[in-house]
Amino acid sequence: MKISSGHQSKFLPLFVFAFVGIAILYSAQLALAVDNPSSPQQSIPGGPAVIYLPAVYDTEPTATPEPTATPQPTATPEPTAEPTPTDIPALTCPTSSERQYTLIPVLPPPADHPDELHGDLNLALRSYVPVSAALTIVDIDGPSDGDPPFFPAMFGDARTPAFTSAHRVYDWNWACGERGCRGDNLTAREVTLLGMRTGEGEAISFPSRGAQIYGGGFTALVLYASEERITLGYTRDDSVAPGYAVHLEGVCVDPNLLALYRQANQAGRGNLPALRNGEILGTVKVNEVLGAIRDRGDFMDPRARKDWWRGR
Repeated sequence: MKISSGHQSKFLPLFVFAFVGIAILYSAQLALAVDNPSSPQQSIPGGPAVIYLPAVYDTEPTATPEPTATPQPTATPEPTAEPTPTDIPALTCPTSSERQYTLIPVLPPPADHPDELHGDLNLALRSYVPVSAALTIVDIDGPSDGDPPFFPAMFGDARTPAFTSAHRVYDWNWACGERGCRGDNLTAREVTLLGMRTGEGEAISFPSRGAQIYGGGFTALVLYASEERITLGYTRDDSVAPGYAVHLEGVCVDPNLLALYRQANQAGRGNLPALRNGEILGTVKVNEVLGAIRDRGDFMDPRARKDWWRGR
């Protein structure tokens, strides 16, 4: 039996103790056998004596494993909420006003389609696309009317605003379906809808004109209005076809003017609200107002100096 050298010092006392104990026991049994040889219970069986000793293996003791710490549950982090439109303060239009407006009689016939579905009245139906163009007043050749709508009159200080964006409006195909549908983009002119810098919430009027359409100084007729856009005609006709017309987008139409228009529209459009030069029609919703000008239905370039920005 081999005892590893690394453990000799540990097991030597054990061997000594075992050998001594066995020797004493063996001697005692021999003495009993001599005193009473006839007793089978006290005799030692014949043959060599066998002594069993504990086996010792030449191996390192197995280390007792350290108890594994029970993992603690990891707290699940609360999800971060994504911002929603309600997280950002929304710009809203005024819901009340002290301004008063007037109805005037409209020449028949009334508009031949419901106003919200009318491609000549509601510019949102046509829509428009941004274009890359010079954001300045431009000089365009050709004849000029002596009394076209004057764009600076839209602003209380009659300024020439900074131009902020340029767009082209889509055509309207009246042969498409019952009410017509949007056609191709109008490309006869480089720009047909112009963005103009304003102050947020700035009171806004409309391009002025010298010719009256009704006694009392009225120069423009409200052909269409919603919370954020308005269409004006410069005749008493319920149409953009006979003369000039203006579309303004991004305008909070005065709630009293809007209510009066809707009342007149519901009553059959025999009378519609009219405006005098310089009269406030609403406020700008953000910091830009979009304006389009039409002459007998055609969309013109609103940057033209000779027509809409005379003397600027």
